[in-house]
Amino acid sequence: MQLRRTLMSGLAAAVLGTGLAVAQDIKIAHVYDKTGVLEAYAKQTHAGLMMGLEYATGGTMMVNGHKLVVVEKDTQGKPDVAKSQLASAYADDKVALAVGPTSSGAALAMLPVAEEYKRILLVEPAVADSITGDKWNRFIFRTGRNSSQDAISNAVALDKAGVNIATLAQDYAFGKDFVKAFRGALKQAKLVHEEYLPATTTDFTAGAQRLFDKLKNLPGRKIIFINWAGGGNPFKIADLNPKRFGIEIATGGNILPALAAYKAFPGLEGSAYYYYEIPKNKINEWLVKEHFKRFNAPPDFFTAGGMSAGLAVVEALKKTKGDASTEKLIATMEGMSFETPKGKMTFRKEDHQAMQTMYHFKIKVDPKVAWAVPELVREIKAEDMQIPITNKR
Repeated sequence: MQLRRTLMSGLAAAVLGTGLAVAQDIKIAHVYDKTGVLEAYAKQTHAGLMMGLEYATGGTMMVNGHKLVVVEKDTQGKPDVAKSQLASAYADDKVALAVGPTSSGAALAMLPVAEEYKRILLVEPAVADSITGDKWNRFIFRTGRNSSQDAISNAVALDKAGVNIATLAQDYAFGKDFVKAFRGALKQAKLVHEEYLPATTTDFTAGAQRLFDKLKNLPGRKIIFINWAGGGNPFKIADLNPKRFGIEIATGGNILPALAAYKAFPGLEGSAYYYYEIPKNKINEWLVKEHFKRFNAPPDFFTAGGMSAGLAVVEALKKTKGDASTEKLIATMEGMSFETPKGKMTFRKEDHQAMQTMYHFKIKVDPKVAWAVPELVREIKAEDMQIPITNKR
């Protein structure tokens, strides 16, 4: 045994003496809502993340001789759990950086942990503006769109003179940040009421009645804009017949199962982050083809986001030649452009928010398709949206 130890020590010394140090694995944590109310979104994000790492490394999961190892952590959608899981990833698993989470509430709890450990947290897909706004720190990057990008792109679709809008959103950061940005982006249309309901709401009758009362006697076009994620079905308000008051329903894009509810609203307009048939580029073609092959279904809203995160990580590591040290990565990622299923994204230097294209759509109902089809009206390019910088850096 002593002889073996001596030989091994000698071999290690010989390897180091030749300068052939063994490349260390680069560990990446995916800290996400693996269970909980946003589980469906989280599952898509993880599939996309793994496909992004695969695509960007040509299937090798290697960058400059370093193997990429993904460590999964479940936040359960709970801020306190998210915080402890990220700390564990940094301290115990020794990850170089982390990706996630799904919930904005969980993300906000995680931001100080990234700052404490001085490691990067690449946020995908949590959308609250405050993540790259007033709660931001320099270790935070985000490939996911933020509420302002959602709101401003939807405003482009609906902001016309003579339009009156009332919003229905969830009563937490995700909903409130969206409405704040949406309100600020409207230049011609009028926002006449904001209705906030608990995320656990299943009976929308009382909220719908308040919305109807605010809109029904107004002249011009009348729209209820719904911004909702997770459980509950706010589109049930259509059963209360808002059409009798000349009231329309509008909303942004969503995952394919949620788009099934849109079939009741042919002609509905809004803005989407992604729909698999819209972007025309090499990466999206690969994603769609491979996803059908592996899952017998098209990639969805959050699959594309997860892939974008994976592509961003590998692009940064390629540029640093495999150096995963935090300061090297920050210097590299600030202002970095990278290709995604949506086309080019760029991390804005000021707040590390990914600037990206959004899609103005109009709903088409095809009886052969299980969900409503968001047909492209036009691409809303990053340069067409004035996304505010609110981190006071």
